[in-house]
Amino acid sequence: MWRQSASHKGQAQMERSFSIHRASKPKGSALPQHVHDQGQLTFAASGMVQLHTDDGVWLVPPQLAAWVPAGVPHRLDIITDAELWIILWQKDAIRDWAPPSFPERPFISRVTPLLRALLDEAVATDLGPQKAELIVRLALHEMTILQEATTFLPLPKSALGRRLADIAVADHCHSLDVGELALRAATSVRSASRLFPLETGMTLKAWRQRARIVWAMEQLSSGKAIATVATNAGFGSTAAFSAAFKQVTGTTPTAFQSGSGMAPAVSGAG
Repeated sequence: MWRQSASHKGQAQMERSFSIHRASKPKGSALPQHVHDQGQLTFAASGMVQLHTDDGVWLVPPQLAAWVPAGVPHRLDIITDAELWIILWQKDAIRDWAPPSFPERPFISRVTPLLRALLDEAVATDLGPQKAELIVRLALHEMTILQEATTFLPLPKSALGRRLADIAVADHCHSLDVGELALRAATSVRSASRLFPLETGMTLKAWRQRARIVWAMEQLSSGKAIATVATNAGFGSTAAFSAAFKQVTGTTPTAFQSGSGMAPAVSGAG
């Protein structure tokens, strides 16, 4: 159940511009697809969630936070037991408070030490309305867009592309070669190979590797042993898995599992 974090004084005024929520969600639960009039920052203080939009799927570990603009349909799946902190901003608040370069699209932000401190304060139970407003205004400026969000899996738009993607995602052990993948999707290797760069910005080979590593991230987050995940993902050895994991994410499975990884290059929103 959601719990709003704010003092009673100034509550009505504050809710006109923004609101702050926190909740504990069990593994396997979900917030079904919905849309709202506010922009939303979602941060898992513990655990991991997966955010779905029409553009693709974001895996959101505690080192990252997800932004969804107002009016964008989205769904949230709870991968592990999670403590969620969510801030909602009304459109006029975003217009007045966000930096001019703030994007009008979903994105993943690195949780900088300052942003984490702001979020810690935002969910404090004794937070007054004036301090809360200062915190959420500054938070909009502290979000930093990951230009290469390795936990993001872009989804094709066409029916054929979605069919190929569904088959590839189910084949997390990478047992199908591209010919078998195309055959099951009732297309040719040439068509499949041409479609993915057009619809996702990634080659089919790179997309499949990203999908496999994103699947591995989910497994690691649920506490599975690295060696077990490597085997189940179809790698011949733990070393080969670690090398592929680092190539995609910029960190090692050990660092990711401990929470010390996931800090790739960023470009500031402001």
